[in-house]
Amino acid sequence: MSERGGGDRLPGAPDPAERIVLHVDMDCFYASCERRREPELRGEPVVVGMGYEDGETTGAVATASYEARAYGVESAQAITSALDRLPRKAANPDDPDAGYYRPVDMEYYQSVADEVKEILHDLGDTVREVSIDEAYLDITERTEWSVAAGFGRHVKQRIAREVGVPASVGVAPNMSTAKIASDHDKPDGLTVVPPDDVKAFLAPLDVARLHGVGPVRARDLRAEGVETIGDLAETPKHEVSGWFGDRGRELHERANGRDARPVEPRGKPKSLSRESAFDGATEDFARVRERVDALAEAVAERATRKNALYRTIGIKVVTPPFDVNTRAKSLPGPVDEPDLVHDVTRELLAEFADAEVRKVGVRVSNLSFSDADQAKLGSWEGRSTPPQVRERDRETTAGDRESQASLGEFE
Repeated sequence: MSERGGGDRLPGAPDPAERIVLHVDMDCFYASCERRREPELRGEPVVVGMGYEDGETTGAVATASYEARAYGVESAQAITSALDRLPRKAANPDDPDAGYYRPVDMEYYQSVADEVKEILHDLGDTVREVSIDEAYLDITERTEWSVAAGFGRHVKQRIAREVGVPASVGVAPNMSTAKIASDHDKPDGLTVVPPDDVKAFLAPLDVARLHGVGPVRARDLRAEGVETIGDLAETPKHEVSGWFGDRGRELHERANGRDARPVEPRGKPKSLSRESAFDGATEDFARVRERVDALAEAVAERATRKNALYRTIGIKVVTPPFDVNTRAKSLPGPVDEPDLVHDVTRELLAEFADAEVRKVGVRVSNLSFSDADQAKLGSWEGRSTPPQVRERDRETTAGDRESQASLGEFE
């Protein structure tokens, strides 16, 4: 499936009222990030957490790979319990049943999540970022049900190819069903639930799978004889409302495959960015610069369209295998100046003239929004001399340390 820019629509695509919602859930995200950084960990039991170091007596598991889960290691489990089930490879190098433990590295995980979000915002009409490893996309204007499976596969393939981590994807007519679908065939799964199949898909599933039903409510529902989502759908709405009030009515609707919530972003973005990956790493600097020029133009145009002023202009350069290098410059005040975005990104890129590059990105950040005329650097006092632009964030983030927080910082 070809990539299309925002607002482009396939001929014959459905009316926006017939929504197509895609839910992306990154599989064992922290562990996947560690495997991206250390490819030799692929296929091995990996536990990400704190407290397993010598002398530590407390700590918990943040994420366990599926291989580690086979030994009974689970998220939020005490690290001592995890070590009882799965010894550390570092302390037991010859034990075939030992696993690899890594400390939580939020900074690195967030940098990987940022790369995923670039792709999601490129592919979705609107995107709702829920957490560092989870997001909803409204793709109604991008595709149609007859090829929705291909679109979902395209999302998964781009994330795998450009970022190097796996994702499970669910496609359905609404948010709650799409979330259930993304969890249906983990890991690395793709489940598509067309409108006519929603009730049949949901009916046999355990009621605890319904979005909004936690362990306590699942227990209460079982006490009322409700074991499956289908059981809940067939229970008279007034009975469910009597048990849980307004929340009960909402759960009854979801059990029947209805969820009117639109996919809406949370608040205004903190930055605007675009990224693009090459087919393979390239040393052709002219090609790299041409790609950055195109990204700079697209980001600047997007900022103007959104009435966004920016105080920082930056680039990202990814070198093999997945080393992320960021450079940025700060401005004396918020501006909307496309030519400046072009000039600054070229200046920052010059450092990588001799580098092998697999991916590049452009970002404007420290945003403010205005409905008034957009500020220009020419309106700043002293424009006759070069703007006072100071360099910031000159740090190489190859292997930076990040951990699982929210997918939230970008658009």
